Order: sequence, then C-alpha cells, then structure tokens
Amino acid sequence: MRWLVTTVAETAPETVDAVSLRLDVPDWPGHRAGQHVDVRLTAEDGYSAQRSFSIASPPGAARLELTVVRIDDGEVSPYLTTVVEVGDQLELRGPIGGYFVWEAADTRPVLLVGGGSGVVPLMAMLRHHAALNHQAAMQLVYSARTQHDILYRDELDRLVDAHRAVTITLTRQSPSEWSGRRGRVDSDLLSDSGWPPTHEPRCYVCGPTAFVEAVANDLVAIGHEAANVKTERFGPTGGG
Repeated sequence: MRWLVTTVAETAPETVDAVSLRLDVPDWPGHRAGQHVDVRLTAEDGYSAQRSFSIASPPGAARLELTVVRIDDGEVSPYLTTVVEVGDQLELRGPIGGYFVWEAADTRPVLLVGGGSGVVPLMAMLRHHAALNHQAAMQLVYSARTQHDILYRDELDRLVDAHRAVTITLTRQSPSEWSGRRGRVDSDLLSDSGWPPTHEPRCYVCGPTAFVEAVANDLVAIGHEAANVKTERFGPTGGG
C-alpha cells in the first residue's frame, strides 16, 4: 500500500485537546465506515514517526476527516493538533482494516459503544447511517471523562432521530446542570441503552484496551453472542 500526499483543507477544533483535520486526498480509493489510516511525519533530518488514526468521515465524503486528540508526550498528535495549518501536506496510507466496519447492507440493529477518542470510527458509522437515511436502528453509548471532553457534541445532538439514539455518560467531573448519565459503561447501562440479545444486534466497541475488554465481557455476560461483538482497541500510545 503506497503513501499518499494529502493537503490539509480545514482544521476544526473539537475540544481543548482535539482537532478534526479535513484533508484533500488525490487518488483516494474510498473507505468503509470504521476503517483507519496511517499518518507519517518526517523531520528535516530524515527521522520519521507514524501513527494510526481512525477515519471520522463517512464513505463518499468530499474530504477525508481525521479527529486527533493530543497526547502531550506523543510524537505525532502534538504536531497535528497544534502546528498543522491549512495548506500543509501530510503523508498517509490507507484505508486499513476490514473487520471493524459497518456495511449499509446490514439491516440488523446496531449498538455502538465508544470510550474517549474511540468514538471516532463510530462517528463515521453514524454519519454514514444518516447520509443514507438508513432505517435500521443505531444506538451510540459514549463514555467521556468530562463534559469538555465530548467530541462532536453539537453534531451528535443533531443526528438523533427516529432511527438513531445517543447516550453520553461522564465518568469523572460532571456539572450540576448535566442531565445525562454519570458513571462508567456497565451491564446496566448497556441493557438500558441497547437491544435485548434476542434482537441479535451488531455491537461495535472501541476505546482503550481496558474499556473495550470490560464492555465486551459485559455484553457477552448479558447474553449477546460473542460473534456479534466487534472490537477495536488502542493502547496508551495510540494516536500519539
């Protein structure tokens, strides 16, 4: 898979620590909702570093969108979130991955569970679902540390309709005016927010390793078939 030279067309702050980069990618072959790319940075002395980032834009979008959360001791994310400007060029290759994807031909209900920046590939699925006006039910359960860490806050509100639902839970600081959920994603929240196992929903879980393992285990414990639970995880340096 060859490296492509892309141009930053837009930068959009999502939170204090996160930025969405919208890229013009000549010869982009297209992607599926849930895939990712590798981004490579090369210094003047020839040193290079690369990291994987999930694609946030839906298939068929005019520009490829990556949402990057800054990791202060990372090699790539600080540059992408604080230095990159419109007109700059980046190297990327992809799309990568064929397991953690949602296809429009699948008409079963869908449960998306994201922790932190793990919501990014799930956002591609939600956006794809909305763009198609898909009739299958899709539910997102999104765990963020604080209200200020919620990615895509306004857009998530707009995406809610008869076929899409969003539940956000805060695990740390939550203001008194917060009317949403509080606490970690557990079996009770998954049971309340999703569909019973008898409906055989397709479940997608993405986030830090410990989060993904806990949620996947809870889903199986409450009766979901392991084959219906797809997971994508990142370690402490993921996205750095």
